[in-house]
Formats: sequence, structure tokens, C-alpha cells
Amino acid sequence: MNNITAAITAVGSYVPDYVLSNKVLETMVDTNDEWITSRTGIKERRILKDKDKGTSYLAIQAAKNLLEKSNTDPAEIDLVIMATATPDMPVATTGVYVATQIGAVNAFAYDLVAACSSFLFGMSTAARYIESGKYKKVLLIGADKMSSIIDYTDRTTCIIFGDGGGAVLFEPNTEGLGVQDEHLRTDGIGRPFLKIDAGGSLLPASIETVNNKQHFVHQEGKTVFKFAVSNMADVCEKVMKKNNLSGEDVDWLVPHQANKRIIDATSTRMNLPPEKVMMNIHKYGNTTSATLPLCLSDYEKQLKKGDNLIFASFGGGFTWGAVYLKWAYNSK
Repeated sequence: MNNITAAITAVGSYVPDYVLSNKVLETMVDTNDEWITSRTGIKERRILKDKDKGTSYLAIQAAKNLLEKSNTDPAEIDLVIMATATPDMPVATTGVYVATQIGAVNAFAYDLVAACSSFLFGMSTAARYIESGKYKKVLLIGADKMSSIIDYTDRTTCIIFGDGGGAVLFEPNTEGLGVQDEHLRTDGIGRPFLKIDAGGSLLPASIETVNNKQHFVHQEGKTVFKFAVSNMADVCEKVMKKNNLSGEDVDWLVPHQANKRIIDATSTRMNLPPEKVMMNIHKYGNTTSATLPLCLSDYEKQLKKGDNLIFASFGGGFTWGAVYLKWAYNSK
């Protein structure tokens, strides 16, 4: 029986300097701070203003932060998984470029795209590589430059998203810590409700698609909210039941930061008090693939070895799921 589990042994993060507050958004679209805060929980978000920098820049900075904090030699990394919904460009894989730029010269790399669930699905993938015994260090990065695909005249989407990056290092563990279980789901019924119409093989870029603003995110908020509330809570409940966990047994919920009301509904179903819920949506908004590692980065010093963490996400497509993980170290 394989006694190797995949544990997170280091965390890194990066957010751009520029702060796009609700007050600033009030000058751009017909909205206000009270409306945004009451419906989403978001006060501000970070934006990568430099037009010459893409998602790779956010990923590289987050990875460098992890490498420096953990004193990890990038040449020892076996694999880099780049979880993102906004790769730098088609065909030339962003993760490959990131691996080269951080000095992971012995690693192979690729992108994993599953909308807001990209990082969560990446956790499952990274764990399998570690559990196989073949790889010792897997770097999972979640990063998105959402500002590159947002229409800042559309008040339904521009209030939600921000830019950022986060990274975790997975390594083998023989103490029973790390990833314990998961429940991952997808359903193509969600395709029409959260998408970018143009730029892919179905509708290639043209003058018409640009003029029609079809390269920006389109979201039917009420439908997405309805599916997210029920499904994110449902998978968390299933993972807890399968592993005989009560609300008292769970030390932390690490939820995708899409909407505070979705997070609150999920934690309520899990019987968790607010102090057990990681929340930074007010600072960063929805950074898509970066929300989970940014939560870990912000709360890292509060985590203790052996803590039970439930990660949860919901994304376009639809993609969603929950991962149960035991924390592997005490932060210095």
C-alpha cells in the first residue's frame, strides 16, 4: 500500500501595487460602494497596469516569493503546473515560459485550464504525481490577469475581478499529512452562462468580434450564483461526510473568493463559524485561479501542523469541487 501523501510545504504570492477601489469604480460605471459591498463583499481589487506584462509576470513573482521564503533551489523542481484562465498567448504555453524564467531548468511544465477551479483541479493533479513516487517537488501556480479580459464599461463584471498570483510547493509526506481526499465535478450545462465568446476555434478573432466586445468575459450572474451556492456547499458536505468530519473537526475552509454570499452559504452548510473561514475577497476581489493560494498566503502564519483544511471552488463551464488536506508544517 502506498504510504506517500502529497503535502504542501511552502506558499508564495504576489499582487500588483495598483488598487482599484469601489470609489474609483464609481467614476467609471454606474455603481456605488454600498451596492458592490452588499452583493459581493468586495472593497477593492489589484490591477496589473503594465500592458507589457501578462499572467506570466504574476506567476513568476509568486513563484520567486515561494522559492525565496522556502530557500528552495528551482533546479530541484520536477514539474510546474500553471493553473490559469488567462494564459499569455495561445499555443506557446505560459507554464513553460514561467518555469524557464524562475530557473526550473529540470522541470517539465504545462497549463491547466478549468476556469476558477483551475488551482483546485491542479491540487488533485499535483498530488497524483507526488503519490506516484516518481516526482519529489511539484510547483503549482495559480495566476490570472483578469483585467485583460474584462470590459470596464460593464458593471456586472468589472466590479468582481482582479489580478494576482499564488503558488504552493507539493512534496512527499510519510506522516499522513497533505491531500487526503477530493470530490471534483464538471457539467457542460454551464457553458452558456460564463464564457468568452470569441478568440477560440469556434469563433476566431475578427473585426466584428472585437467591435462586438466578444473577447470580454460574459456572465449571467443570477444563474452562476444559483449553481455556485448549491454545488460548492454540496461537495464540501460530501467530502466531510465521506471522511467522518464535523464542523468541529474542520479547522479551516479555504473557499474560492467569488462572492461573499456564496462563501457564507458554504460555511453555513458546513456548520463553520466565521473565524474558521479564510476570507480576503474584500482586498483582492475574484482573482480566479489565484484565490486559493492567496488565501493560504494571507493565513499561512495562523496554520498549524495537522490542521484540517477543506478547499472549495466553483468556476465556469461549470467546474467545481472540494479537496480535503491536512496541513504539514508550522509557520515560522
